[in-house]
Amino acid sequence: MTDPSDQKRGTMSAANTVLITGTSSGIGLEAAVAAARSGWQTIATMRDPARATALLEAADAAGVAGLVRVEALDVTDPESVQRCVKTVIADYGRLDAVVNNAGAGFVGPIEQTGLAPVRNVMEVNYFGVVAVTHAAMPHLREAHGRLITVTSVGGVIGQPFNEAYCAAKFAVEGFMESLAPVAATVGVKVTVIEPGAVASEFIASQNLDIPALLAAAGPYAPAMQAYIKRTQGAFSNAQTAADAAKSIIQALTAEEPPFRIQTSSWARGFISTKLGDLDGAAVQMVTSSWVADDAH
Repeated sequence: MTDPSDQKRGTMSAANTVLITGTSSGIGLEAAVAAARSGWQTIATMRDPARATALLEAADAAGVAGLVRVEALDVTDPESVQRCVKTVIADYGRLDAVVNNAGAGFVGPIEQTGLAPVRNVMEVNYFGVVAVTHAAMPHLREAHGRLITVTSVGGVIGQPFNEAYCAAKFAVEGFMESLAPVAATVGVKVTVIEPGAVASEFIASQNLDIPALLAAAGPYAPAMQAYIKRTQGAFSNAQTAADAAKSIIQALTAEEPPFRIQTSSWARGFISTKLGDLDGAAVQMVTSSWVADDAH
């Protein structure tokens, strides 16, 4: 296995180059390996490159270790973002695509949790995407490249106790939907990827202490209990990260990728509820059932 510190710098590549954020696990890891298997020089970024072991082992197993390079990038630190993009351009001379994948979740009632978690989630999921996009756009414009962002079905339909997460993903969807026609005028194709439930370390990384959540929920505890029961069932049948990553590769390689791609038939069906729901009643009917206390 290749250690990140052993990777050579200053080597130009004839392959198209893609930068992917949040690649230490889950969809990001799978997308990095799949992009390399498709022939892309893949710059796999994460806040802590010491967590690259799983990625590098997967790249070795796939026979593409030579096309995967790990770089440090903290999407909440503008200097880190600028430094990483400048390194890619200095070493490869081009940046053909960016995949905004890094994300953070948070579950809890806003009355009990306050504003700090909301600001943190917004920094990672929204302002992080904006920072990476801002740094990459001049190079994507030069390459007539691709800008791909992993949002969520939660970026289309608000979900109980995920107010912070969904607000950030809604913001990303609005940002990208607004940017897409402008970017197209300079040759950059913009796509958002909308997964539903995905079995990955993203959920585990939230370190949810369910008894503590319920204890802190106060008057919202019955609704929280119902939501947790429903969500545990949804994730027991979750899509694999590798399957979800296929949609990223579709956006990366298709001649004319669509603006919006759902990663599963469930995600397509769920989002279709919103797209034809002019007064919001259909969505409220669905999501209200998630927090219904069956005892009442």
